[in-house]
Amino acid sequence: MHEVNPLIEERVVLVGVIRDNQTAEQINEYLDELAFLAETAGAVTLKKFTQKLKHPDVRFFVGSGKLEEIKQYKEYADINTIIIDDEISPAQQRNLESELKCKILDRTSLILDIFAMRAQTAQARMQVELAQMQYLLPRLKGLWTHLERQRGGIGMRGPGEKEIETDRRVINDKIAKLKQELEILDKQEQTRRKTRGELIRVALVGYTNVGKSTIMNLLSKSEVLAENKLFATLDTTVRKVVIDNIPFLLSDTVGFIRKLPHHLVESFKSTLDETKESDIIVHVVDASHENFRDHINVVNETLSDLKVTKQPRLVVFNKMDLYRDKYFDRFLPMDVKKELSEDFEKSMRAWMNCNCVFIAATQKENIEELRNTLALMVQDMYHKRYPYKSNFYG
Repeated sequence: MHEVNPLIEERVVLVGVIRDNQTAEQINEYLDELAFLAETAGAVTLKKFTQKLKHPDVRFFVGSGKLEEIKQYKEYADINTIIIDDEISPAQQRNLESELKCKILDRTSLILDIFAMRAQTAQARMQVELAQMQYLLPRLKGLWTHLERQRGGIGMRGPGEKEIETDRRVINDKIAKLKQELEILDKQEQTRRKTRGELIRVALVGYTNVGKSTIMNLLSKSEVLAENKLFATLDTTVRKVVIDNIPFLLSDTVGFIRKLPHHLVESFKSTLDETKESDIIVHVVDASHENFRDHINVVNETLSDLKVTKQPRLVVFNKMDLYRDKYFDRFLPMDVKKELSEDFEKSMRAWMNCNCVFIAATQKENIEELRNTLALMVQDMYHKRYPYKSNFYG
C-alpha cells in the first residue's frame, strides 16, 4: 500500500540561526537547500526566518522576539508546519509546539521523511526504519503531551510514565531486531560482492542532485530513475559496463548532503560499503551550483569519515551547459566563451589535483571524453592488480 506523505500540500516556514562563524549568505543558502528538501517532501515554503545568535536558545532555538515574529506570521499565513534547519532537542521541540501550536520538524526528521518516501528495497526500508526508531526514542515524552491536559487528575501521571516506558522497551526491541536483520542482509550482500569475480568496481558519488543517475544511464545504457529532486536515488544500483572491450561494475549510491543525520549514516553503512569497497571513485559535481566548492568539501569529508581515501579518483564536473548559461553573457563572442571555459577547467584541475572531466550529461556533451578517461583508469587498475596477465583487458 502506498504510504501517505505527511507533508503533502503543507504550508511551511523555515527557521535558521546564524552563528558567529557563519555569514547571512551561508545561512540563506542552507535555507534554500532546506526549501528544496521541503519541496521534495511535498511542502510549499512561504517564508524563511533567520536570527544571529552565538548559539541557539536552549528553550526555543530562537530568541523570544524572533519567536513572537514567527508566531504572528504563522497565524497570519495559516502555517501548519515549521521546519528548523538543525537537529533540535526533544525539549526544544516540545516547547516550540506548545508555544506555536503547530507541527515542528527539524532537518533530520525532514530528511528521514524523504528517505522513507524513496526507499524501495527491503534493505533500504529497514535502514530508514532503524534511523527513524533511533531518532524517535529520546522524543517519546513529547508523544504523550495529551496527558498534560489532565495533569490535575489523580493517577494520570503514573500510567503515562508507564506507557512511555512500555513504548521505550518496544522501540528498543525493534531497534535490536532491525540491526540483526540488517546484519544478515549485509552478510548476504558481502557474499554477492565476492561472487563478482575479478571485475574492477567503480562508484559514482557526489552531493545529492548532481546528475549521478543520468551519468549512470549514459554509461551503462540502463534506465535508472533520474529526476530533479533530492535523494532521487536511495538504493544502490550496480550495472556491468563495457567500454572499448574493458568491462567493469558501476554503482550509483545515495547522494550526500551537509548535516546528513548521524542516524542515517549509521543505518546506511552497509549501503555505503559499496563505495568503501570500490576500486575507483567517480566524484560528480554540479558545476552550475553557486556553492559547488562547499559541496565538494562535504563529499570529501563524508568519504574521509567512511575511510574512502586511497582509491584513484575522477572528478566529473557536470551541468557545464547550465554553468555557461548562468555565468557567461550570451552576447560574448564564442572565442571569449571558450577561453573562459578553459580558464575554469584549468583552475579546477589545479585545485582538485586529479583527473577531471567537464560534461553536460543531459546534453550528452563531452561524454566520449568521460568514457575514454574512465576506461583508461579501469584498464590501468587491471594492469596493477593483475601484472602477470599482460593481455588482461587490454
